Amino acid sequence: MSWKPTCSIQTLKARAELNSLIRNFFAGKKVLEVETPLLMEHGVTDRYMYSMRVDGVFKKAGEYQKGFLQSSPEYAMKRLLAAGSGSIYQICKAFRLEESGARHNPEFTMLEWYRVGFDHWDLMREVFELLLEVLGQRTRIDYSYQQVFERFLSFDPFTISLTELKNLSQNVLGELPADLEFDDYLSLLFEAKIEPHLGQANSITFIYDYPASQSSLARLDKDNPAVASRFEVYVDGFELANGFFELEDPKAQRNRFDVDNKWRQSNNLETIEIDQAFIRALEAGLPDCSGVALGLDRLLMIQQSIINIEEVLTFPIKR
Repeated sequence: MSWKPTCSIQTLKARAELNSLIRNFFAGKKVLEVETPLLMEHGVTDRYMYSMRVDGVFKKAGEYQKGFLQSSPEYAMKRLLAAGSGSIYQICKAFRLEESGARHNPEFTMLEWYRVGFDHWDLMREVFELLLEVLGQRTRIDYSYQQVFERFLSFDPFTISLTELKNLSQNVLGELPADLEFDDYLSLLFEAKIEPHLGQANSITFIYDYPASQSSLARLDKDNPAVASRFEVYVDGFELANGFFELEDPKAQRNRFDVDNKWRQSNNLETIEIDQAFIRALEAGLPDCSGVALGLDRLLMIQQSIINIEEVLTFPIKR
């Protein structure tokens, strides 16, 4: 095995310039840079996200307990928001236990920011503004989640039945596991048949109005609770960013965590203890805000026309 980094010195310099551009961008808007811990006592309950455990780091009831490398700095940053930080951003490492590949390394770099007083439409405009500074002139394309399924797969994801969706998915994708749920089919179809078309021809594509069942930590649209006030951003067929008009209701948030854990239990997965400090921060009062997480490694890949993530990392997990 080679001891050398997998990225070139030229790419190292490009990353440093990208970080500098981002810091200047937020300094110009008087958004405060913060740091939060990478290792904390709680992970996320998200049913499709697997946090990395670190055993024996937190002492509780006289015994050392496991902790989790953070899959996102979201909970800690929201605690800062509830404490009165105002708008904040962070460039940090994040960790997700997924297969490494051309677009993902289990340890990666994330840019996450929260804008107090912004809804998700305001934040979409700011994301576009930042991406133009990094990538140069591009056109903006917006699709609702419903529109993008109708355009590329000719069905309405809000009205199709589970039986119809299952049959259509198998026709398009081939044989699939028998235990998939409604949103599983939608996600597989989206990833295989829609995502490659997004952000092409020198554009930046925003997808908004996701189904309420995919709301995660976003609030539901007050005028149409069937959809969540969240968005995703795609460039050159890459999923680049995921943003929310943040849910501020502690009871609703706790209920979502409980539902996740019940699903985990029924699927023989480890349940994740709810982060009570995060819930208490919501109870204290999260200001109206929107937040977005953006994959910096992927953004650097797009900017530098690099197709394998290893070429923008110094030492990926296999080295």
